[in-house]
Amino acid sequence: MTDVLVCIKRVPDLGGEIRLTADGMGVDDSALGHTVSPHEDAAVELAIAVAKDTGGQATVLTLGEEDAVEQLRNALALGCTRAVRVDADASAYGPADVARAIADVVRAHEADGTSYDLVLLGNDASDTGDFQVGVRLAYALDRPVVAGISRVSVDGGTATATGGAPDGGTEVYEVPLPAVLTVMEGGVEPRYPSIPGRMKAKKVAIEEVAPAGTPAGAGRVRLTLPPAQPSQVTILGKGADAAGAVVDLFEQLGVTR
Repeated sequence: MTDVLVCIKRVPDLGGEIRLTADGMGVDDSALGHTVSPHEDAAVELAIAVAKDTGGQATVLTLGEEDAVEQLRNALALGCTRAVRVDADASAYGPADVARAIADVVRAHEADGTSYDLVLLGNDASDTGDFQVGVRLAYALDRPVVAGISRVSVDGGTATATGGAPDGGTEVYEVPLPAVLTVMEGGVEPRYPSIPGRMKAKKVAIEEVAPAGTPAGAGRVRLTLPPAQPSQVTILGKGADAAGAVVDLFEQLGVTR
């Protein structure tokens, strides 16, 4: 039986135009919807699958304010059975602060009789891209960590994690449990919540936890947006008169029959 904790973060849906706040410290989400990153979608799917395959339970955790309950309910509708919200303003928390808050919950649950064999996180959040929380959490809990995995299975006291290699191949790691893994999208296809799942999720009581201490923050100076790429349109011609120019363009691009 493998009990899994999967950590998610409410982030702006960045499918449209991205604007920064006036101080340049974050994404202006006033006109955006909210979601979780694709990496975390994959992490939730893996957490539910591992728990189901081993007869364990999948718990979902987030650090955020009341509106982050939406993302917790979505994970519950998919198959997580327990949810925890660390009640805090996520924008005031840096990676070290978030890792410390998650570690506090893991230790508190362990003291109450619930131990997590696996803690899964997205490789990075899509709004800040810090890439640090998973590694910092592993150090805080004194557990082995593997970053950037795409699939995981558990056999007894060992987790087998698979991820991509720099040369385009595949790397496979075997790590003893308990362990921390950060997940990249692409290894699994996240499911969509069913209507019965959503109805059931509404009835689950969400545990609320007050964080300890004062966050140090991200230490971020500011975010910047890269300049927009200029676009250029070339009119090749009109009607049949453009055929020759089109053929020449295909030859320049290396397109052959």
